[in-house]
Amino acid sequence: MFRLCEVKVYEEKNRMFFMQTLTELYLHDSQIEDVTAQRIADALRNNETLTEIYLYRNQIGDVGAQHLADALQNNTTLTTLNLDHSQIGDVGAQHLADGLRNNTTLIKLSLFANRIQTVGIQHLTNAIQHNTTLTTLNLRWNHMGDIGAQHLEDALRNNTVTITVYISISYIYMHFIMQTLIALDLESNLIGATGAQYLADGLRNNTTLTTLSLNQNLIEDIGAQYLADGLRNNMTLIELSLYNTRIGVVGVQYLMDALQNNTTLTTLNLGSNQIGAIGAKHLADRLRDTTTLTELDLGNNKIKDAGAQHIADALQNNMTLTALNLKSNQIGDVGAQHIADALRNNKTLATLDLQSNHIGAAGVQYLADGLRINSTLTALDIGVNSIGDVGAQYLANVLRDNKTLTELDLNQNQIGDVGAQYLADTLKNNTTLSELDLGNNEIKDVGAQHIVDGLQNNMIVFEIEMGNSQCIKSHVNPSVTETMSKPTESSYHKPESGPLSPTPNVIAHPPKYRNPTLEECIAAEKNESLSLRQRNLTDQDFEIVAYYAIQNNKRFTQLYLGQNQPGDKGAQHIANALRNNTTITILYLDQNQTKIGDKGAQYLADALRHNTALQMLSLYDNQIGDKGAQRIADALRSNATLKELYLSQNKVNNKGAQHVADALRSNTTLTLVSLGQNQIGEKGAQYFGHALRNNTALTILYLDQNQIGNDGAQSLADALRNNKILTQMWLNENKIDDKGAEYLMDGLRSNTVTHPIHSVSFIK
Repeated sequence: MFRLCEVKVYEEKNRMFFMQTLTELYLHDSQIEDVTAQRIADALRNNETLTEIYLYRNQIGDVGAQHLADALQNNTTLTTLNLDHSQIGDVGAQHLADGLRNNTTLIKLSLFANRIQTVGIQHLTNAIQHNTTLTTLNLRWNHMGDIGAQHLEDALRNNTVTITVYISISYIYMHFIMQTLIALDLESNLIGATGAQYLADGLRNNTTLTTLSLNQNLIEDIGAQYLADGLRNNMTLIELSLYNTRIGVVGVQYLMDALQNNTTLTTLNLGSNQIGAIGAKHLADRLRDTTTLTELDLGNNKIKDAGAQHIADALQNNMTLTALNLKSNQIGDVGAQHIADALRNNKTLATLDLQSNHIGAAGVQYLADGLRINSTLTALDIGVNSIGDVGAQYLANVLRDNKTLTELDLNQNQIGDVGAQYLADTLKNNTTLSELDLGNNEIKDVGAQHIVDGLQNNMIVFEIEMGNSQCIKSHVNPSVTETMSKPTESSYHKPESGPLSPTPNVIAHPPKYRNPTLEECIAAEKNESLSLRQRNLTDQDFEIVAYYAIQNNKRFTQLYLGQNQPGDKGAQHIANALRNNTTITILYLDQNQTKIGDKGAQYLADALRHNTALQMLSLYDNQIGDKGAQRIADALRSNATLKELYLSQNKVNNKGAQHVADALRSNTTLTLVSLGQNQIGEKGAQYFGHALRNNTALTILYLDQNQIGNDGAQSLADALRNNKILTQMWLNENKIDDKGAEYLMDGLRSNTVTHPIHSVSFIK
């Protein structure tokens, strides 16, 4: 059976090797110029297996593009060619276009971030009209401009196949489907009024366009007029997005007049323009009689209170709008009052975004009063305002009886412990709210405790955001309210064997040190995964985690403790609890600020000797040296469950590498070992080379960013000749030059691995 053999080569300047089974070739970031591009092209002419080539971030230029284009004329296997960031200009684009005319297999061509301008765009768009196989062409971060837009419009008229063209500065695309445009997205293309005119001409008689996006262009009012003329009789457009296109009052009026008789438009995005209050009035006039519009985005338009009033008046009678975005519009309490009045009568609006305005407690009072009567709104965002504790109280009062609101965002609103208490009291009885965002407020431990207490009797699955200082997400199970109470010894699973005798390896009693917030977080988490990252947890806190989350808890299978402040003592607490634990399979102790060293590694190694459940251990970015590596390696000889070990960015030298390599000779379960970003040199690489000859389990080995040179590369290459298991070996950012690269390539030529992917990465 044929198996894919992929060789990832990041620097190989002087010689090109093509294995008989090679189907994917990666030569990006390799300083390849036109001469090497010619060699690749020569090989491509006769190669019958390569399907994908990636040459991005090189110096291929127009001449190199010509060589590759010539090869495309006759090649019958290549489906993907990536030439991003390759200094290709209009001449190179012309050569590639010529290659595309006769090629019958290429499906994807990427020319992202080159130097192609209008002339090159014209050549390529002409070519795609004749090519019958290309489905994806990436031209982002080139220089299309208005004339280029015209060329694309011409290609639209004549194209006969389905093709996706990615163009300009951001992730954008144009779909041409069977000679008819369905969706057009030209975001960030420097298209001005002239380009808008070209596009409008193409759309005038179009009968299939459903989505049009011109976000972040230079359309302005004149361009909006052209587009309005093109869309006036359009009966198919469903979504129109003109975000940040410098459209003002006049432009909005043109567009609204054009849509007067439209019966298909459902989504309109005019965010981040300059329509102001008067433009909002033009839009509101259209809202009154529209029977199709369901989503409207007017964010960041400075409509202020007067504009909010116009929109609110239209909402009184509108029967279709379900989502309205008015964020960042300088709307104050008066504007909030107008919107609240609309909420009393509106029967369709489900989502309302008022984030980043000037709404205070008085404005929220109006909104709360509106919510008492409203029966359709399900999501309300009032984040980044200034409602304070008083505003929180108004909302809390109405939430007691509200039966529809499920999502409420009060992020960054100067709410303190008092406001948190008001909301907490409401949570005890509210049966609909499922998401509450209180992040970036002034809520301390007291307020957090109020919220947790409020969730005790809440009978829904609840997600609450309170920032990094608190329990970030609490998922409350209605049937286990006891776990939401303040943790006590009885709240947790008891050891089945009765009272534990005090030994150095078991936490016999609940820790004397208490951290109520941490304990609540552990108790509240009902998923199998517990994340306590970035909590500034100390050694004492780790004892709490060890006792409540590992030793006496049978629910958690994944534990994330990285980016905290434990030292060796904290590692000891975790290790003690791990010895007899039978549920934790994934443990992260990475990137800790005070760092776990050799002593902490010894504690963890001792636990590994007895543990029969752990499958993945990450100690990335600590202070573990050769002694710690030795202890862990010794444990690997008897451990039969660990599959992945991450020791990258520690202090491991050649000696430590020797210990780990020796362990690999007999270990039959480890499939991944990561020792990148250490201080392993030639000797260390040799140790691994010897171990890999006989190892029958390891599939991925990371030795990147060490001090390995050509001799080490040769040792590893020799191992590759006989190793039948390894599928990935990472050697990037070592001291391997062309000679070492040749050793590795020679080793790969003899490698007979039968696994799907075999990749070797090496770069200076």
